[in-house]
Amino acid sequence: MDQANIHRKPFILIVDDIPANLQLMQTYLTSAGYETKSAKNGEEALERVREHTPDLILLDVMMPKLDGFETCRILKRSQETDFVPIIMVTALNELDDKIKGIEAGADDFITKPFNRLELLARVKSLLRVKQLHDQLQEKVKQLEQAKERLRELAVTDGLTGLYNYRYFKEYLDQEMRRAQRHQLFVSLLMLDIDFFKHYNDNHGHVAGDEVLRTIARLIKGNIRSIDVAARYGGEEFAIVLPETNKRSAMIVAEKVRLLVEQHVFAKQERQPDGNLTVSIGLASFPSDAKNSEEMVKCADQRLYRAKAGGRNCVIDE
Repeated sequence: MDQANIHRKPFILIVDDIPANLQLMQTYLTSAGYETKSAKNGEEALERVREHTPDLILLDVMMPKLDGFETCRILKRSQETDFVPIIMVTALNELDDKIKGIEAGADDFITKPFNRLELLARVKSLLRVKQLHDQLQEKVKQLEQAKERLRELAVTDGLTGLYNYRYFKEYLDQEMRRAQRHQLFVSLLMLDIDFFKHYNDNHGHVAGDEVLRTIARLIKGNIRSIDVAARYGGEEFAIVLPETNKRSAMIVAEKVRLLVEQHVFAKQERQPDGNLTVSIGLASFPSDAKNSEEMVKCADQRLYRAKAGGRNCVIDE
């Protein structure tokens, strides 16, 4: 749990329309180390709760306008306050009133005139339950965050931060099926860094890894949120462009190619062409392929032709 929450005083809201009762309960509770606020009626209590959610509420039953039962029902219907413990304070010791309070969502009862030790014991008991609930919620939150982190790790390439090959395949399959159902376009770009082995051999894998990370950032920063960029393997990347025809995909491909060409990489002047560049193969559904396997094969073949045809270019047919 948050360290500030561990050491803060529990906050108790006291709701009663009789000032003497408010004063007495506040005296008992503040002397026991609790932080308190008061409200004179149900409407004011709901306002106080909106301002600052209490750890526990002492709620008088008999109040004008909005009585304790209805106030309790409203609080228990709200997701923000449904687990805040409510002790109903009543001058009546009738079974029917306790049943009505339980049905409204009350967690405990205390009857006026109450004993100070009894009041403090009931408050302490319910605050302990609330603390355990809060700790459980925090553990659940931490577990969900850990699960999300594990999921991210399972689909993310550790070096570049892009999606990995496994996720790319799943996403492309998903988008191809969706495109077939709804008669949509999908395009795929396959990119390979030109003469990357030469760069690695001359400058080492640390420098080569930085090139991979830089190109990944250039790609990720210049595509839409619905597009998926992945490290396909080695120095090869893939970009899935949902709802994108070949003409629009060509614009994206040229933009990425130009971004890489214009970026100043360390020691790029020692490359065979005096620069670090990428070659790109482009394929689109439905004109080039009918399924994801055909799509990858087509884009990969065009990437090979881009390499063979001089590099630093885009081939789309």
